[in-house]
Amino acid sequence: MSEKDKVTSQKVKYNGIFNFKETYQFIYRWLVDEGYDVEEQKYQEEIQGDAKKLEIKWVATKKISDYFRNEIKLKYIIVALKNVEVEKDGKRIKSNSGTLEINFTGTLIKDYQSTWEKNPTMKFLRGVYDRYIVEGTIEKYEIKLFSDVEDLSEQIKAFLAIEGRK
Repeated sequence: MSEKDKVTSQKVKYNGIFNFKETYQFIYRWLVDEGYDVEEQKYQEEIQGDAKKLEIKWVATKKISDYFRNEIKLKYIIVALKNVEVEKDGKRIKSNSGTLEINFTGTLIKDYQSTWEKNPTMKFLRGVYDRYIVEGTIEKYEIKLFSDVEDLSEQIKAFLAIEGRK
């Protein structure tokens, strides 16, 4: 079984006017551009009067080497999502309003293919390998993963700030 080290958890919360579809696509494109494979594991929509409540879960993975893989889990919770029309440059455009919360968890997965799990000796050697041989490499990959999650979080905040001003 692979070993997972949780590196970081972060949250972005936004309340106001934003285009949900564009935000969704922006985050997906950012992950793909950074080399992540994105899998949507859950998309649940609940109608609440004239508004919607959405819960979405993504798992984005990126192979770093034959031994290491990054994993970023994203959980979207959108409450009171309504369709609205806003005026921009004298034109009426369709948008959304509501509360958007995105939780991120960045995890470094070691031996993600369980290559070192074949017998107790290999498992012991994996521990030695992790602790003494690739310790500096692990730290470097954890810093890069933390940086990826931090950058994604900041990009989303900037996108929503711009989107909210439209």
